[in-house]
Amino acid sequence: MKYVCSICGYVHDEAEKGIPFQELPADWKCPWCGASKSDFAPQEEKEASAPIVTDASDLSETHELQKLSAGQLAALCSSLARGCEKQYKAEESRLFKELANYFTAITPAVEDATVMTIADALKEEIAFYPTLKATAEAAKDRGAQRVCVWGEKVTRMLYSLINQYLEKGDQMLEGKDVWLCTVCGFVYIGKDAPELCPVCKVPAWKFEKISGRN
Repeated sequence: MKYVCSICGYVHDEAEKGIPFQELPADWKCPWCGASKSDFAPQEEKEASAPIVTDASDLSETHELQKLSAGQLAALCSSLARGCEKQYKAEESRLFKELANYFTAITPAVEDATVMTIADALKEEIAFYPTLKATAEAAKDRGAQRVCVWGEKVTRMLYSLINQYLEKGDQMLEGKDVWLCTVCGFVYIGKDAPELCPVCKVPAWKFEKISGRN
């Protein structure tokens, strides 16, 4: 049996590794991205295909359209900027970064930003990705498809880290640093940045260490 990490695609092959997945310790982590054991699923399992969205009218029937908040627009523009950067579209990336900075500046402070509310928000975002990806695929927009792939993986990793924090608290950070991939936004916790980003495959020097406030 093979088990696949839903974030980076690492495969735990029981025959190759010589140990059943279920016998791995509860605190075992993905060797590539550090995701929890719970983020793995049997390779045979496949997610149900999302409905194909061909235009805006189809999207309105599939998912209720709503206005995006300034914070959501900031996140969207930031993701688009990273996607453009990966495709060597410097000018487009710069413009999206300017938009992201603008929307970030006007985003009001969230009064109830508890760990649980953040976890709930991430869970809702993960649930919306199948529809978003179907729309990008129907439009044959390769850039948008790449942003969707990166965005979902990064969001799943953040959700995994939130759950780890809820279980272990500040103990999960002892002797480790928080690293951010400046290209795709992937967050990694460890003594050193990974040699390659598990999501977008850029080298370690593309990671920045995030320092906490005193």
